[in-house]
Parts: sequence; C-alpha cells; structure tokens
Amino acid sequence: MKSNELVEVAKLGRAVGLKGFLKLHSFSDFPEQFKKGGRFFTDKNESFEILEFDKEKSLVRFVGINDRDAAFKLTNKILKTTKEATRDSCKLGKDEFFWFDIIGCKVVENAQVLGMVGDIERIGSQDYLHVKTDEQFVKDGLQKDFLIPYIDRFVLHVDIGVKEIITQDAVHFLE
Repeated sequence: MKSNELVEVAKLGRAVGLKGFLKLHSFSDFPEQFKKGGRFFTDKNESFEILEFDKEKSLVRFVGINDRDAAFKLTNKILKTTKEATRDSCKLGKDEFFWFDIIGCKVVENAQVLGMVGDIERIGSQDYLHVKTDEQFVKDGLQKDFLIPYIDRFVLHVDIGVKEIITQDAVHFLE
C-alpha cells in the first residue's frame, strides 16, 4: 500500500496492564473509527486489527497482542488508515471536510490565487490553513507561506470537487 493513500490517525503510547493494552493517542476528531475489527497500518507495512477499545480510558488491544511484552514492542508506532476507510467510518456534518481533502486546495481571493494549502495546523482548539504562497507573491517579496484561521470570517466557501477555497481578507495575513 502506498504511503500517500494512508492517513495518520493515532500514536501508540505505553503498555498498560498485563493483557496487551496500549494507550492510544488519537490525532483524529473521529473516535468512532477505533472499534473492534478496525484495521490500521504502520510505515513498515504492519497491519493491526483492534480486538478491544476502551473509549473512556483510550486503551486499545490488538488481535495477537496478548501480553505486556508484545504490547511494549508497539510503543510509539504511528497508526494509519486508508482514506476510503476514513470516509466509510467517519461521518461528516454539513460544511465539514477531511483534512486530506482540504490539503492541496487552491486558496482564492477576489479571483486571485493566494497559494495552495500545504497542511493544516491545530493550535489550541483552532485549525489554521498553512498556505504555500503563490510564486507571484513570493517574487514580489512576500512570505513563502502563511496561516489563515479556518473560520467563517476568512473562509467563505470550500469546493472539494475543484480543490478550491474562497477567502475574504486573508490576503492581509500574507502581507
């Protein structure tokens, strides 16, 4: 499986107890994907299927991991899942989008391309679009990248189909 088809969703922490449980540090807004039978992958083409998940304590145990020693070997591994599995198991509300759909979108204001979303950063409880500035602005001496708060004040419309985000007043962050 190609790594660009996978999305990071969690990191495994310390082993807990004697039965093979691990602390799960989720990167996701969708805890419902961590359920019995859920399958996750690592960069080393390892595959893990969830046997049990304790949502309250954020503890996970995988099929075939039955003791503390086996669990300990998984500490600090990053769990990934496919974009398709994410779409199937994580239901979005109106005007909500997966980060992997937002990344790569052009940011447009007043019919002018400001740049492209290279990443999304969460600072506190606020998400920011990390925009790689369009070359024309860089040639004019402006920043190579900048942040736009992902709020209605600045983000007017997102169209995943054409990979475009329409903004207002976001050019001020660039200047």
